[in-house]
Amino acid sequence: MSEEEVRQVSNALDAVERIADREARVRAKSRIMADQVKRNREWSAERSELIRELWDDGNGLSYREIATRLDIKLSTVQDVFRGYKGSGAHRPRTERPPAE
Repeated sequence: MSEEEVRQVSNALDAVERIADREARVRAKSRIMADQVKRNREWSAERSELIRELWDDGNGLSYREIATRLDIKLSTVQDVFRGYKGSGAHRPRTERPPAE
């Protein structure tokens, strides 16, 4: 997707924000959010697959290089290899030793 296409998507979302009728605006936002839930799973899987490919292939890219190349956070790349998905609320917590 080109920068122009990204800008067009962003402009379309901005247009939803400008819908004057509150009910119509909320209906439009609800439809977009519902559609995006479906896309998020697919998009996340594709991103994870590419991250692994960039790390596994002959390039030997580091986590940081992958993050820079894909314009994502380093922690996102790390999360793929740790097997984390979704929000941090669902991640295993590190056990801390009891205070003395």
